[in-house]
Order: sequence, then C-alpha cells, then structure tokens
Amino acid sequence: MRHNLSRPVTAWSGMLVAFALALATVASCAKSAPPIQPADLIQIDELAGTLADSTVSQPILLHVGFASLYRSGHIPGSRYVGAGSKPDGIAALKQALAALPVDQPVVLYCGCCPWTDCPNVRPAFQAAKESGHTNVRVLYINGNFERDWIAKGLPSVEGDQ
Repeated sequence: MRHNLSRPVTAWSGMLVAFALALATVASCAKSAPPIQPADLIQIDELAGTLADSTVSQPILLHVGFASLYRSGHIPGSRYVGAGSKPDGIAALKQALAALPVDQPVVLYCGCCPWTDCPNVRPAFQAAKESGHTNVRVLYINGNFERDWIAKGLPSVEGDQ
C-alpha cells in the first residue's frame, strides 16, 4: 500500500499561505485606521454645555466634512478645514493643527451622515493623532448635523464664516 504524502503537504501549505495573507490584510487595515475609542468622543450635550459656559476653556472646533454641509449650517466659531476623506482636506487639517500647541483641546466634527457611514471623521482623527496632538476628540453625531444639532435648537450659523 502506497501513501501519497505530497497531497496533504500541498493542502497544508496552501492553507498556511491563505492564513498568512489574511493576517497581513488584517494587520494593514489595523495600521491604516485605528478605531476611535469612546474616550476620544465628545457627546453633543457635553460639547454644547462647554460652548455655553464662558468660564471654561473653549476647544478649537474644526469641521472636517464637506464644504456644502459647512455652508448650510455649522457650529459658531468653528473653522472649515476640508473633507477628511480627501487628501487636500487632510493637508489643510494638518496645516491648521500645526499652528496649535499639541495639547490644545480640539474637536473635529462632520455630520454628513450616520456615524457608521461617515467617510471624514476617522481619517481626520487619524491624521490629527499622527500629527502629535494629544487632546483631540471627535463630536459623536449619530445621524447627521441637521437632525442631531440644529433640530435640537443648538447654535448654528450658515455661510463660509
């Protein structure tokens, strides 16, 4: 009775190669966009309270969504830096952050769509962290800016400023 040992070895080597490729893919994804942790988020009510309290230090507010969204309504005092999903938006964000102390409180926000689908906040947050800034948080907007901020009667302004 003869046994063909090359067949099991070939099957095992193929599975090992597939496993190695899957592991490499997972590792590269983990490097490209670290998840935003709960401590990195600021809730709408917390930010609104901070902004309404003139006795506390105010964070720098940077809008990392789309220009049309910013023009249609944004938080007073916030600055539009460009869409976090676009290279020019990330470049503008890095330029804005470079002018700030690394420990300056910064809040990034978008509000274009439901949190789980937003293409802008995660890359913007990653770029901010990579720039060495240590006090960056992301405004958690569950649905969109219109519904979760403006419709609640929180302060907003229209236009480019």
